[in-house]
Amino acid sequence: MSAATPRRRTALAFTTTATALALLLSGCGLGGSDGKRIRVGVSGDSPEWDVLAKEAKKEGLNVETVVFDDYSLPNKALGAGDIDLNAFQHLVFLAQSNTANKTDITPVAATTVVPLGLYSSKHKQLADLPDGASVTLPNDPSNQGRALHVLEQAKLIELKKDAGLFATPDDITANPKHVKITPVNAQQTPRTLQDADAAVINDGVAQLAGIDAKSALYKDDPASPQALPYLNVIAARADRKDDADFQKIVKLYASQAVQDEVRRTSNGTAHHIELPASELRDELGRITKQLAAR
Repeated sequence: MSAATPRRRTALAFTTTATALALLLSGCGLGGSDGKRIRVGVSGDSPEWDVLAKEAKKEGLNVETVVFDDYSLPNKALGAGDIDLNAFQHLVFLAQSNTANKTDITPVAATTVVPLGLYSSKHKQLADLPDGASVTLPNDPSNQGRALHVLEQAKLIELKKDAGLFATPDDITANPKHVKITPVNAQQTPRTLQDADAAVINDGVAQLAGIDAKSALYKDDPASPQALPYLNVIAARADRKDDADFQKIVKLYASQAVQDEVRRTSNGTAHHIELPASELRDELGRITKQLAAR
């Protein structure tokens, strides 16, 4: 983060209950209400929000980020009112989180969609994976389903035709290379490369671990229509989705300065997509129905 950044970043590097989280945020000076202050929950380092915060100052907004290292926390903080927005998740994850936590968090804008890759520290090409290769992947329902589809696209496994977005290892119908699949916490996938033959690793997690996205043995196509459910979003509580200050944030995120930083920090892997919030909410509803039908 640049020394000239105009806002404060607060790091939360642990798991906690919603109540404890609210107390801690209050203790850090982030609780309560401040008309022109926008608190945004992110996961890991997000330098594009540094750029956005600088631009937001010109709009009379003070943007602060709260950094979480556990994917389960930003939605809890948003639902509790301890932050105003978050920007860390795709639509499938949001649908699963809303369902599990009985929250009403909704997208206000799209940000980027990024590829999901299969990485290895032992093998240089997909064809090098041996028979019986051990492969780890994220264990949360949204990312596990996408990871399994990545393995299917790589022709390592086959899934039931109706496996859908929330596929599990039980949906595997063919495994010609006898791949041994182990779901683990998404943040732990890079560490498993020490022992496993390969791992499916989220783009953001890979970046934090210093893994070059170009080194992937295989990755899906973020520009394909099938990637729409995995479009990352800026999200708010439904009762604040039309907040005028939030709309300023949305416009700033799409600005040239912010998008230049997104491209720089993602090494060109992130694809910015602009869709009306109404379309994002329709897609969220479709995903939620599929989740309920599981």
